[in-house]
Amino acid sequence: MHRQHVHSHDHPHEHTDADHDHAPGPGHNAPRRALQWQTPHNSNTQAPEPRQPEPDFDLVEAAFIEGFARADDPTSFLRLARVPFAGKTGDGQTLNLLRVETEDAVDVGSITPHLGGGSMSYKPLPAKMASRRRRFAFIYFDGQGARRLSFAEALSLAT
Repeated sequence: MHRQHVHSHDHPHEHTDADHDHAPGPGHNAPRRALQWQTPHNSNTQAPEPRQPEPDFDLVEAAFIEGFARADDPTSFLRLARVPFAGKTGDGQTLNLLRVETEDAVDVGSITPHLGGGSMSYKPLPAKMASRRRRFAFIYFDGQGARRLSFAEALSLAT
C-alpha cells in the first residue's frame, strides 16, 4: 500500500490502493481485464451490428464434414445443420442446392523458392509432417450454371 504517489497522469494525490478509482497508468500492476469472445448484446435497436464470424468456425466446419461423411441420411443431416436447399444471395439471386462435394488431400512434399526466386527446391515430407485435409463445397444452381459455395457462404444464404 502506498500513501503519496505521483502518477503518469497530470494530478498528484494521496490515496490507498482501495480508493484508486481511475485506470492504472504505465508501470502499475493492474489485474488484466477478462477477454470475452462472445458477441455482447446490443441494446441499440436502431441498426443491428454486422454479424461477427464464429471464432471457432473452422472447428465447427471440421465437425460438420466429419459428421456429414458418416451420415446415413445426408438430407436430414443438412436440415439439422440448417444448410438451405434453396436460398437467396445478398444481391437477391436464388440458388438451389444440387450436391455436396468432399475431396481428400494429403500433402506429402513441399516446395520452397531458392534465394533470388529463379528456381524451386522440392523436398518430400517425412511421414510425421504429412498433412491430411478434407475440402468441402456445396454446389448450387443459380439459373445459369453451377456455383461452388463454402460452408460459411451456404449458411449465409437467406431462406
